[in-house]
Parts: sequence; structure tokens; C-alpha cells
Amino acid sequence: MKTIISPSILSADFANLERDIKKVENYVPWLHIDVMDGHFVPNITIGIPVVKSIRKITNLFLDTHLMIENPIDYVDGFIEAGSDLITFHFEASKDKTIDTIKKIKDKNKMAGISIKPKTNPNEIKDFINLVDLVLIMSVEPGFGGQKFIEETIYKIETIKKYSNNPNLIIQFDGGINDKTWKPCKQKGANALVAGNYIYSSPDIKKAIQSLLDT
Repeated sequence: MKTIISPSILSADFANLERDIKKVENYVPWLHIDVMDGHFVPNITIGIPVVKSIRKITNLFLDTHLMIENPIDYVDGFIEAGSDLITFHFEASKDKTIDTIKKIKDKNKMAGISIKPKTNPNEIKDFINLVDLVLIMSVEPGFGGQKFIEETIYKIETIKKYSNNPNLIIQFDGGINDKTWKPCKQKGANALVAGNYIYSSPDIKKAIQSLLDT
């Protein structure tokens, strides 16, 4: 499977969001949208109205990452706003995990489940074959620009062990650059979220290509 690059708008200039989305639009298939509520993670970002606005100005696949409590309550709103994939955190759903996945799938959208760096991947083994994507957080969620946690790489093998889906997308998010992405890709990860590495680069096209060439 070709590597899927999903630039995170968390590192974009929110005063010039359309401009910064257009900067990556011709080079990537996905756009990563980090939704934070100030409760599940110690930061607040954007909500449904902003996703709706983003949908109006781009045809990119909207990869929406809900870092919020009670994600099941917001699935419909983000899908109606234009999200193509809804990824939610296992730690925020717990006993409603299957119901959350079903709610997303019933809307004919892709479903993803995410785990924090300290969460053992064995905890989601019963859900891996119910989702389209597993997102491994390689930093503590909440803020961009953090250092990659190398100890998260081992989770790839555990997830692959439980997966019966040859098309499962294994995505990494946090501290990704051309150096940290290499061991993830070698172990079998096939999608990445990169914000600071892409948007802080003087040559965005070259930065994206370096991730594909890794």
C-alpha cells in the first residue's frame, strides 16, 4: 500500500487556513483535522463549524481525529460537516467503543480507533477488525511539535498480529519527520500525520516528497 500522508492543520496558520490547505492540496490525498475539547486533552482547537468550512474549500479526504470525551455524541455532527474518516480515542470511549464504530459505519464513513503512547495495543485487540484505521499516537495528544516517542513503534507488530484485514491502515501521529517515519514504515505502518515538519519547511513539496521517499 502506498504511504498516505495526511498533513495536520494544527500546524497551519489558522488566520490563513484556506491558503495553507491549498499549499498541500496538490501533493497529498488526505488532510488531518485535530479536534480537541480541553477535557480529554489539555488544549482546545476547532469544532464542527470549522470542518464544515474546510469541506467547502477542498476536495481532499478529511481525516478527522476526535481527541474529545464522549466521541459518540459528536459523530453525526462531524460527518454531516463533511468528514470522510472519523478516528476516536479508545481511552475516551471505553464501554461505548463498539457503538461508536457502528455509528460511524452506519453513515458509510471510515472508522478509526486511536491509542495514546501509554496504552497497550492489546487493549484494542477486539476492535482492530471492526475499523478501517488504527492511529498510534507517538506523542501525548494535545499539542503539535512534540518529540517522537520511539517506544510506540512496537505497537505496529501487535496490531498486525490481531488484524485479519490486509487493507488495514496503520497511522502514526506525533513528531513525524523523514527520520522518525523510517522505522515506522519498515515495521508496516502505511499512513502518517505530519504537521510541523511539513508546514515549517521552506519547501513544502520537498518535505512531503521526503516522507514518500523514506
